[in-house]
Order: sequence, then C-alpha cells, then structure tokens
Amino acid sequence: MEIPWRMKFGVFMAPFHPVGDNPGLAMERDVRTVQWLDEFRYDEAWIGEHHSAGWETIASPELFIAHAAALTKTIKLGTGVISLPYHNPYHVADRMVQLDQLTRGRVMLGVGPGALPSDAYQFELDPTRQRPQMDEALGVIQRLLAGETVTHESDWIHLKESRIQMPLYSEKLPVFVASTLSPAGPTIAGKHGAGLINVSTFMPAGLDLKRVWEMYSEHSETNGHVADRRNWRLMLPIYIAESREEAWRDVSEGAYAFQKGYFDNTLGRTFQYRGEAKDFAQVMSQAGGAIIGTPEDAVTAIEKIWDLTGGFGGLLGLAHEWAPAEKMQRSYELFARWVAPHFQGSLKPIMTSHRWAAENRDRLNKNEVSAVVAAFNTLGAPAPQVVYGQQTTDGG
Repeated sequence: MEIPWRMKFGVFMAPFHPVGDNPGLAMERDVRTVQWLDEFRYDEAWIGEHHSAGWETIASPELFIAHAAALTKTIKLGTGVISLPYHNPYHVADRMVQLDQLTRGRVMLGVGPGALPSDAYQFELDPTRQRPQMDEALGVIQRLLAGETVTHESDWIHLKESRIQMPLYSEKLPVFVASTLSPAGPTIAGKHGAGLINVSTFMPAGLDLKRVWEMYSEHSETNGHVADRRNWRLMLPIYIAESREEAWRDVSEGAYAFQKGYFDNTLGRTFQYRGEAKDFAQVMSQAGGAIIGTPEDAVTAIEKIWDLTGGFGGLLGLAHEWAPAEKMQRSYELFARWVAPHFQGSLKPIMTSHRWAAENRDRLNKNEVSAVVAAFNTLGAPAPQVVYGQQTTDGG
C-alpha cells in the first residue's frame, strides 16, 4: 500500500500505572519507554498531565519532556495533553517556547480541556465551562506564539500587553488539540488551525471518525485554515508478538485489569464485558478496538483504518504495561522493524533493488562467470567450474 506521505508513529503516554505500583519506579519506566522508542526510530511520544485518581501520575509533561529530551536523540516529544483550564495561557506558551529552545525544535504542544472529574473538582472548575475555556486559552496561546503583544481580560485570564520574550527555535511550534467523546476537539482544532489527536479512536461512545474529519474540515475552512490529514493523529492500544496467540496471551490479563480497574472501578464508567479475562485481548482485537497480533496483522489493520478514514498522518499506540518489560520492548521493536516501514516509504527503494537483482540474476551470474574465467586466463591458469555462484574444482 502506498500513501502520499510518510506516516508518523509513536505513543500516547497518559501514563497508566495500577494503584499500588511504586510511583517513582513507574515514572522511570516511562522514561525508559521513551528511550526505547527513540532507539527504534519512532517519530513522537505524547506525555499527559493529570493530578488525581492515582493511575496517571505525571503532573507536568513539560518537566518530563525536559528530562527525557536530554536522554534521547531524535524523537519528538509532545504534551499529550496540557489541560488549559488548569493554567494561565501565558505560562503555557512561555514554557513551551523555552522547551522548544532547549530541545532544538523537538517539542509539540498538545492541549485539551481536562479529562478527569477529580481534577476539575480539586481546582473548583465548572465542567460545563472547561471546553469553552480551552477554546479561549488556545486563542491567546496562538497569538503569543505568533509573537503578538496580547491584552486579554476575562473572568479567569488577565493579561496586559503581554509578550513572550524568548523566540521560538522552530519556525512554527506544532499545536494539536485532543478529541475524545465530544465534538469540541475537532471544532476547536479547526477553528484555531491546530492539528487533531483522536484519543478515543474506536471507543463505543466515541464519534464516528468520518464525522470527526468532516467537523474538523468544516471549522478549518470556515476560519480560513486548510485541514491537512497529515496533522491528524489516531490513538489506540497496540501490541505485537511473533504469533497472534502469543500476543493475545501476553496482554489479555493486563488489558482486562486496566479496563476494569481504571474505567470501571476508578472512573465509574461501566465496563461492558462478560467474558473471561484470558480472552479479553482477542475480543478487543477482533472488535477493532486495538491492534493485537503479528506484524502482518498490524499492517492489515492499519490499511483498514486508512480506508475507513480516508487517510491520516500518524498512529499512536496507547502506552501501556500489559506485558512484562522485555515483552513490551520486543513489541515496540517488532512494530518498528516490520510494520512502520510499510507506511513510511522506506521499503520501496530496497524492494526495487532486490526485485531488479532477482529478475536479472541469470544474466548477472553469467557476467560474473565470464569475469572470473577471464581473470584466470590472464594468469595462464586453468579456470575452475563456476555454476551460479558455486565454485568447484576441475571435474568436480
């Protein structure tokens, strides 16, 4: 399958760690995961912000990115996401400009309204206002990043002739908006000319992906922006092993425990599954809610998603620990080696070269034999018999 651009691959790291796990060690494992991704030439990792509920334990994606950037070489690091109603938009813009300089252009700004009700409660935020607040704050941030002097007065943002004193390292900082269950994500992203990250790609309550793109395109055009599919990211769980059965076996218990422990027992979102835990990964995979299987299964699944959506710019795996560390590392490696190249154009010249050599092997071997015989004749020595690259002695 050929696509018109190089697809980006990475992870969306909330992160998720079960309650009771050592939080310091968990964060160090998150750093190690980003190092693996960098080693395997993944394009990007998005780091989340959460302050309660015990599962998602990174409070400042900017601090995490600053640390991880010093330990990696090329991977781009995004905030996935900064919850804008929690912050003064000036501080968000200022910190991202500083990170852009420190990383020499390896950061991306991802924003959202805030997903955890417990966070909103702690900060005394009105959940019905969080999406309008995100919209308002993003507008301010975009103006600041563009170098404008901004005066803005509302009931929660107070800026007077404010400007960012440090210039960006990048020509333009990439900005993305998260889309979950409501239309706010695609409409606000389109309004501000930002990219879009679907973090609920195949959740039953999520929006139809074609409708997401339609809303995004409509609001982009209405506000004078061009909707570019290369700036659309989709996120879903991914796990790869040498066989389908191994993949299902590796992550079924972990995936079930995550869904039950986080969505059901912590967030109170009813977990609609009546089967056995050992079969959960197979059910998820076959229902299309995750890519769990072999590299070949992953290639097929991504091609189906491409056809379903009409095209997108990048696929992000949900960063999870449903299998032991060595298995997770192997999964990332298998994906990087045998899946990503199909969608990044890197196989075409290799396969073209291989096909040409294979198709012309008889002619090329004859030329090689002639060259060898000529060399022996020059020396006045009897030439050995050479048959398609296999050398024998005279009469052998």
